[in-house]
Amino acid sequence: MSSRKFLAPVVVLSLAAGYALVRAQQGPIKESSETVAKPRGKKSDAEAAKDEKLPSKFPTKKQDLPKDMPTFRSDATTVSVDVAVLDTKGHFIPGIPRGNFRVLEDNVPQQVSSYVTTEAPMTVCMVIEFSNLFQRYWSETWYQTLTASYGFLETLKPEDYVAIVAYDMRPEILSDFSTDKSKAQEAMQRLRIAAFSESNLYDALVDTAERMQDIEGRKAIVLISSGIDTFSRLTFDKTRKALQNAGVPIYAVGLMQALREWYDARGGLGPIQRLDFLQADNQMRTFSSETGGQAFFPRFYGEFPQIFRVIHEALRNQYSLGYQPSSQARDGKFRKIKVELVNPATGEPLRITDEKGKPMKYKVIAKAGYTAPREVE
Repeated sequence: MSSRKFLAPVVVLSLAAGYALVRAQQGPIKESSETVAKPRGKKSDAEAAKDEKLPSKFPTKKQDLPKDMPTFRSDATTVSVDVAVLDTKGHFIPGIPRGNFRVLEDNVPQQVSSYVTTEAPMTVCMVIEFSNLFQRYWSETWYQTLTASYGFLETLKPEDYVAIVAYDMRPEILSDFSTDKSKAQEAMQRLRIAAFSESNLYDALVDTAERMQDIEGRKAIVLISSGIDTFSRLTFDKTRKALQNAGVPIYAVGLMQALREWYDARGGLGPIQRLDFLQADNQMRTFSSETGGQAFFPRFYGEFPQIFRVIHEALRNQYSLGYQPSSQARDGKFRKIKVELVNPATGEPLRITDEKGKPMKYKVIAKAGYTAPREVE
């Protein structure tokens, strides 16, 4: 492992050839009740200078402090929430003022103390299912898995960090985080012949998310998988809790959708197999929504580029909000977070319009909550 510890957000892509199958842009903003979304213009010199002063994405190693250096301890807890506001086409909506964000913790409004919006590189870990359960050599799902994996790699920018993890019975780190995309390409060459017929999704996700939880900046897990778990030691509920605590966004793309429909129409899927796939899709939706990511279920190869673009928009462009919870109790309980866009004068939902003055539909993406620290006796 490199000095940059393995940690990152998650995107899930599911490709299964049957169940063992029988197998928003800078523009004039109205602070009150309406925001106008317009294409983003070139940054001014002042804005560019401000961006240069932003903290580095990755934490540096702690330096040894002099023995006589005074130390301080604060009991206050600060919560950071990365928020993406996207229109119906997955485009990021920029220029929303700080006053239009309302953060609720367990339905109690919080005072936003920090607000930053930037476009930054991202750190992505691709978690790829590669099992004999679905990815048999030269099968349709084997081909889809590699097509999606290589396709996403090609969309990354030179400054992005990427790591590759493949899993069947257990997760294996094929390449650690690096901006050198050739290392990721070399790691992908190892995905040829699948070994085991187990697909332990829960264990692979939790292991990856926990390794990534201390990484700062834009991060996510891109999971390319059928979404089915066969033999994990973790249960679904324990996996949900662990992923919520890790706070790494998971972007789930459920593949094999068209193939499943084809088999189902011809009687190739029994009621139990059909239920297993529906459950797999719901699991990916749950993991992604509760970690602040998204889930996609494409039926055609042509949908991949749009999915990858939406992921990039959501990760590169975010509003970073910070607040000190009104409740500073160190009880170790999970606290739900909800972020809304409102008109501060009336408290009503914020109305965003396009250049022609027509109202735009949008969605706010943020993590579902966090676990409060527990007092150590």
